[in-house]
Amino acid sequence: MKSVKVAVVDDHELVRSGLVQLISSFEGYEVVFNAPGYDETINKVQDGFIPDLILVDIHMQGKNGHDVAEWLNKNSPEVRICALSMFDNESSVLKMLKNGARGYLLKSSSCIELKNAMDSIMEKGYYYSDLLTGNLLHSIQNGRTGKDRRVELTDKEIEFLHYACTEMTCKEIAAKMYLSPRTIDGYREKLCEKLQVESRLGLVLYAIKNRIVVLGEC
Repeated sequence: MKSVKVAVVDDHELVRSGLVQLISSFEGYEVVFNAPGYDETINKVQDGFIPDLILVDIHMQGKNGHDVAEWLNKNSPEVRICALSMFDNESSVLKMLKNGARGYLLKSSSCIELKNAMDSIMEKGYYYSDLLTGNLLHSIQNGRTGKDRRVELTDKEIEFLHYACTEMTCKEIAAKMYLSPRTIDGYREKLCEKLQVESRLGLVLYAIKNRIVVLGEC
């Protein structure tokens, strides 16, 4: 069986070397390169070291993980991106999703969760931890997807979900939809209740899981 080629990008050498050693111990995975930042990553890919999966630290000095993801999404869209972060930050998640990330993993995650995340991204195309998805992930794991629960969305609700997948503020979404900010807040609250999620991030992940929006195009 062909091994999955992995790259690791992190500006902390100890973290990077630890991830390389750990991933190299996983059956079916091989690390093809590791890099401390944006320039080194782009140079490696341009030199032909193209991984199947890349783990990228979001918060690096200079050009960060968002920049790496944006470049890969435009120039090597076949590379699956998993973002790594110390923080559960909604705006960072949204920005990485916009730039084509298939997964988002906290650095506090266990070795087992890292392996599960990599397996999921390669097999299913996505992975989002329980800490980030809350009730959404539980409903997915239990087989209660939007289709199973017969959740019907109006055209306006679908339009709102598309805008929610961007970095636009509620005020900006309201202007796009020719509605008041208060009405938009109402849409968000009702959709969260309707779809059994707890936040805008939950709405975004629901939209991606149910193919209402496509990764990298929101």
